[in-house]
Amino acid sequence: MPLDDQHHVPKDLFVIGGGVNGCGIARDAAGRGLSVALAEQGDLAQATSSASTKLFHGGLRYLEYFEFRLVREALKEREVLLSAMPHISWPMRFVLPYHRDMRFETETPTSKLLSFVMPWMKGRRPAWLIRLGLFMYDHLGKRKLLPGTATLDLTQDPAGKPLNPKFHKAYEYSDGWVQDARLVVLNARDAEARGAQIMVRTKVISASREDGLWHIVTEGPKGRADHYAKVLVNAGGPWVDQVLRGTIGIDSTEGIRLVRGSHIVTRKLYDHDKCYFFQGEDGRIIFAIPYEQDFTLIGTTDKEHEGAPSKAQCTPEEQDYLCAFASNYFAKPVTRDDIVWTYSGVRPLYDDGASSATAATRDYVLSLNDAGGAPVLNVFGGKITTYRRLSEHALEKIAPFFPDLKGAWTAGVSLPGGAFKPQDTAQITADLARDYPFLGEAWAQRMMRHYGLESREILGSAKSAADLGRDFGATLSEAEVIWLIEKEWARSAEDVIWRRTKLGLRLSPEQVATLEEFVLHHVSTLVAA
Repeated sequence: MPLDDQHHVPKDLFVIGGGVNGCGIARDAAGRGLSVALAEQGDLAQATSSASTKLFHGGLRYLEYFEFRLVREALKEREVLLSAMPHISWPMRFVLPYHRDMRFETETPTSKLLSFVMPWMKGRRPAWLIRLGLFMYDHLGKRKLLPGTATLDLTQDPAGKPLNPKFHKAYEYSDGWVQDARLVVLNARDAEARGAQIMVRTKVISASREDGLWHIVTEGPKGRADHYAKVLVNAGGPWVDQVLRGTIGIDSTEGIRLVRGSHIVTRKLYDHDKCYFFQGEDGRIIFAIPYEQDFTLIGTTDKEHEGAPSKAQCTPEEQDYLCAFASNYFAKPVTRDDIVWTYSGVRPLYDDGASSATAATRDYVLSLNDAGGAPVLNVFGGKITTYRRLSEHALEKIAPFFPDLKGAWTAGVSLPGGAFKPQDTAQITADLARDYPFLGEAWAQRMMRHYGLESREILGSAKSAADLGRDFGATLSEAEVIWLIEKEWARSAEDVIWRRTKLGLRLSPEQVATLEEFVLHHVSTLVAA
């Protein structure tokens, strides 16, 4: 291999996959001084990482599976993340209504133990057990930003107003919200700022070991290209198996099980800013969450997924299931007529032989294969809350191949636009609305919750909305779209309105078509340049 050819100088790390784990690893590695390239076959966060329930949470229900290590790590991590990205994440209070009819999912270790010790409970979740779980939730991790658990009287508290009057009591606890797709893009932005090469719409065709290095062939907007790297990271998410066995050609006993999580978005179902944690009589749980100012997000399901990960859709049966589940709690039934959008993603859970999709471990597994000299790290599983710790553990795994590697650094280091304290969010948003009076409160809040301090770079010296160029509708301006294309790798209208923002909820088909024409023209100009 001609190492004197600049195009073929090997990178330290080549990452396959532009989801939250791939971008998190690329950012961490670049910040430690490694040369990094990342290739994503579609858009950043196009699959699982933009189809989550959007929560930084410890995983309250994972306690029933005795996943204490995972829950502890996630609980500790919530506050680290909330402090590093206060523009795209914020604390939320979750209301858990209690009723004696609540049941365990029968396969959980906790339910099996209780059924043996207390058979007369017949699978019910007793109140003391929920309180014990919440006590552990409050104390397993370190809490500074987030308040602890409280008990609510639903006959008096505003949280009881939208609910069926049969619910008199609830527990309230804390977790965090995150704009999941923006989290991925901002990790990629930070990785690039630290020297990483980020390639979207670029598929890895093959990867093979040659003379102690990886030779990677990609197919992208400008055709095929060759890359060389000392270490390969397979962060393919739902495609991790295909990359491992097909693209790389390694036979492995390890695998994943694809579990589909579907969500519905409805018109706003209630007026307060708290979330609901609903427990079903079948032992499953769902959330109902205030979403994008005027909507309510309800999810998720847990179904084994057959077929291509990219074909995941919220089926009519899943829509009916979520509507019926929520209707058991809300005083006014939720119907298909209330639904304005659905989305579905496939979780690539590490296949540990669990009997059901719900029981499969949410923990991640990092598997290193260094046969033949050039190591590959395969990333199985993981959840959005633990992506930063997963990235740190990935760097620990490959550290032996880089003797001078710097130490861990990402804890609490802000992402682009997020260099401010969470408690200052309201004041910074108010200052933005004051300095750009044409925005109004809702637009200023949207800008802040997407771009944080970088909102001012997008808005520049604008004195009116007209100064921002074309108006694509729903406060989406030409200035913002150009920022998303030039700084955030948006390459289609879909990238803009469903991943960089959620303005697809508000734009008409005609407005989307106009936007698509503009984006494609601007992107073609950019690629040509």
